[in-house]
Amino acid sequence: MTEPLTITRITHSCHLIQIGGLTVLTDPWFSERAFYHPGEPVALHVADLPPLDAVLITHHHYDHCDLAAFAAYADKDVPMIVAGPVAAKARAAGFTSVRVLGPWQATAVKDLTVTAAPGKHAVYEITFVISGGGRSVYFAGDTMLIPELRTLPDRFPRFDVALLPVNGLQIRPQLNKQVVMNAEQAAELTGVLRPGITVPHHYAFTGGWLGDRLITKSDPNPRHFLDAAQRIAPGSATRVLQPGETLTITSAQTAAR
Repeated sequence: MTEPLTITRITHSCHLIQIGGLTVLTDPWFSERAFYHPGEPVALHVADLPPLDAVLITHHHYDHCDLAAFAAYADKDVPMIVAGPVAAKARAAGFTSVRVLGPWQATAVKDLTVTAAPGKHAVYEITFVISGGGRSVYFAGDTMLIPELRTLPDRFPRFDVALLPVNGLQIRPQLNKQVVMNAEQAAELTGVLRPGITVPHHYAFTGGWLGDRLITKSDPNPRHFLDAAQRIAPGSATRVLQPGETLTITSAQTAAR
């Protein structure tokens, strides 16, 4: 049986992914501090979250791993599925069920399977495939486009949704080193994965007036991804979700391959 699938964007790369009656939170970010601002509303506070069946964290950067704020979540036994460097931080925040995955390792969460896929960023990162209920979602955190990601269709027969970063973040003090895929690269990966629909994320982030001039530069407009996808992956469905907006795929709908 194919279960309904919903994606609710909270902010940045933080989403609620619901497959049937199971709910997964990705890369929690609920606060802000100097040089780290979502650049858009945060749709839910920690206290407003529904009961979670798992939390996925791709890497330890604050804007993807806001454990200081997420420590307010009441259920400290919720499975935390994380990249290796996140584990100690999650345990220090009081969470008791911390599972570390390396690339291509998998773990079960009730009727869901969470598989880690490779990633590449300024620090160690993994990405995730969430499968179950006849559905499959690829969550790319803020990785670069790397050759290993082109093998995902060899391992997974189809994707209903791909959540891809698109702002091409660069680090100014490191000679503008790029650490996140840009709109063109995300469109290229869309053409490789051929999901039912691709949702861009990781674009509104700002380091503030000073941070954007001295530390980072990036493309804040998700429309550039939509335009690139039309050129590079024609026929692929794309949609920008505003914070708090939900994408719903019913049991009667399936992803195109």
